[in-house]
Amino acid sequence: MLTVGFLTLLGIIGSTAWLAEQASSYFEQSNRSRSTRGSAVELRNALQSAESSQRGYLVGGNEIYLAPYDAAKAEVLAQFDRLNQLLPPSAQNATMLGRLSKIIPEKLAEMDRSIRLKRDFQDSEAATVFRSNRGKALMDEANLFLSSIIRGADDRLDTLLEDQRRNATLLRLATIIGGLIIVLVVGGATAMVFRYAWEVSHARNELNALNLTLEQRVVRRTAELAEARDRAELLVTEVNHRVANSLALVASLVRLQSNLITDRESKDALKETEARILAVASVHKRLYSGGDARFVDLQEYLTNVLENVEASMRGQGHVASLRYDLEPLKLKTDWSINLGVIVNEWVTNAFKYAYPEKPGEVRVRLRRLAGDKAELSVEDDGVGRADGPAKGTGLGTRIVNAMARSIGGDVEYVAGGTGTVARLAFSAAREG
Repeated sequence: MLTVGFLTLLGIIGSTAWLAEQASSYFEQSNRSRSTRGSAVELRNALQSAESSQRGYLVGGNEIYLAPYDAAKAEVLAQFDRLNQLLPPSAQNATMLGRLSKIIPEKLAEMDRSIRLKRDFQDSEAATVFRSNRGKALMDEANLFLSSIIRGADDRLDTLLEDQRRNATLLRLATIIGGLIIVLVVGGATAMVFRYAWEVSHARNELNALNLTLEQRVVRRTAELAEARDRAELLVTEVNHRVANSLALVASLVRLQSNLITDRESKDALKETEARILAVASVHKRLYSGGDARFVDLQEYLTNVLENVEASMRGQGHVASLRYDLEPLKLKTDWSINLGVIVNEWVTNAFKYAYPEKPGEVRVRLRRLAGDKAELSVEDDGVGRADGPAKGTGLGTRIVNAMARSIGGDVEYVAGGTGTVARLAFSAAREG
């Protein structure tokens, strides 16, 4: 209904604009027709005035009769030029103008000749020219064409006036019809608004009735959800506790196995495996002892991993010291496990290979970078990372690379004669 009303209003505005444009066009045409008619009348009057002046002079011989003659001649020529410009182009108008362009000069020439003969006292010749009736014939023909032009202008004015009256009637009709449609639309819209208001009031009453029991249902549902959440948290805690205990048991079995082996390389391999298992178990221990199973506090978790690694390395006879600087950072559980394994591998390698002859220091640092980045680095001042085959089995390097790829990290080793720096840049976008 609003669309109909809007389109109706646009129709009224469009009709008004179109009729206004038509009225402007009619006004211009009317002015042109009036000017054409006025020029034709003035031209005819000037010819008649010049002819009257000529005849008065020929009959009376008094120069006073010629006083308006020159002015009438000038007016004839001026009005004929104006008529030439005002008449609309058409075959009929072209014919009339062509004929008038011959009649008027000839008429003026005939009057000039008779006046000149009279002034030269050639009265008989002047009378002969006058009695020839050539001037009257020219004047009659000119009057015929000018009257035709005047009637044509009058007809055009009548037609334009009738068109304006018809357009005004159409505008009134369109306005009345459009106004009725708009009134109907407004009435219909008002009725719909009242109906909508009634429906809203009815729906509000129904909603109030439902709300009487909704609060009880919400309380009951909230209690059920809280109970379910407590059960889920308890279950997750129990799972992490069991996983941590199971991993600790596996680590103990590996340690017992290593104690029974006399081969040094096998013994070291089992010790490294034990350290890796303990790094993973430490995460699950933090999960069941903490309040959030989704994220791990890296500062606390890596501190525990580094303490275990340092104790293990000292138990194996390595005398390097360990220093670490860990900024507070929380990360998803699976990412935290990967970082713990990487730290375990790098610190273990630094203890085993950086200081073969003298004690030294191993430094671990975790820091935030610009944006959502973080960096983990392990640095020593030992003999450096030599080119060529990796020391040991190379399993640790493969583990580090695999763990780094799984978290989208970039591993970099900076080696020299005075130590090695191992860096891992990774995204901290999953930080809690």
